[in-house]
Amino acid sequence: MTTIQNLSPLNLAVGGMLALVAAMGIGRFVYTPILPMMVQEIGLSASQAGMIASSNFFGYMLGALVAATSVLKGSRRKWLLAALIASAVTTILMTWTDGYVQFLLVRFTGGLVSAWVLVFASALVIERLAAAGRGELTAVLFAGVGVGIFIASLLTTLAAITGGGWRTAWLYNGILGLVLVIAVSYLVPNIESSETATTANTSSSGNRRPIKRLLAAYGLFGFGYVITATFIVQLVRSANYSLIVETWIWVLVGLSAVPSIWFWNKIASKLGTTKTFAIACFLEALGVGASVLVVNLGGLVFASILLGGTFMGITALGLVEARARSTHDPRQTLAMMTAAFGLGQILGPGIAGYMRDASGSFLLPTLLASSALVLAAILVQSRPPITNSQ
Repeated sequence: MTTIQNLSPLNLAVGGMLALVAAMGIGRFVYTPILPMMVQEIGLSASQAGMIASSNFFGYMLGALVAATSVLKGSRRKWLLAALIASAVTTILMTWTDGYVQFLLVRFTGGLVSAWVLVFASALVIERLAAAGRGELTAVLFAGVGVGIFIASLLTTLAAITGGGWRTAWLYNGILGLVLVIAVSYLVPNIESSETATTANTSSSGNRRPIKRLLAAYGLFGFGYVITATFIVQLVRSANYSLIVETWIWVLVGLSAVPSIWFWNKIASKLGTTKTFAIACFLEALGVGASVLVVNLGGLVFASILLGGTFMGITALGLVEARARSTHDPRQTLAMMTAAFGLGQILGPGIAGYMRDASGSFLLPTLLASSALVLAAILVQSRPPITNSQ
């Protein structure tokens, strides 16, 4: 059994990254590049597509709430690996799923277990890296989402150009998810029981900033980013661009996300976490608005770069700040944040889909999303004053 003293921080960070590649970049976000094929081949409406996404996000929120309780007893590593296996299996199941209701159920389950992966991977990896004095490697952990988006884009394009269609795309991505479980099990080892809650924050709660505004801002961020993150490839297809353009728009989102954690951590080290969170939200609002206001390929490229370059940075900044403000088990705080984020995501795609079907355009829901991001930026900065600095 590995001890905290002989743990390899880099291996651990890479293992956490691969967990997020599998459950987040692939398990959750692969729906975006596959969606245009599903719309074309089986005739999903925008409202149906949005509700399928919302079902996934509802599962994600519920999974986060469950993770915040004592229901999931036992080894956090075992729960992480079990959730990774379940995420891959639900991705593969989409290959043989028929009908709207079945899509809702499978994606709901996939969302639930992906939240467990994020909560347990974040708690395990951030905690252990902090104990090892290598907190900067959290950038490697959260880069997994961007790497996963990039890989999922390529696998989905491979399925499309070989004539396999949407079912093959789900299958390819699910199989890769299963393979990654093996790598994560090796790179994220079991640790002796002495390393558990001892690494949680124990500082006086008098030095903590309140978390309610942060939770609200995080929920608004979830709503604000997810509409474009769900429908940007569909926007490309609606504008009659080629398959190559569809692929590279989503690839740009993934590639922009990979270094974003490192970049925003650097900014946060100079400006502070909450101010950096607000700046990133403003920039993302700009990109989200550009996806529908700048009606050409340049606007979509600009939107994809700003979306990819901010959404994981904001996600990581929010989780790190929440952990810093925690006065109890950080897993519970991380789960609360994930639930707030999930609630915003549930509302976003469903509302956007129905507004799209009613108006014939994604303009209004996208501008609503952009406004939510601006509000999140304002809200996270409008906290009560504190007497002691962090």
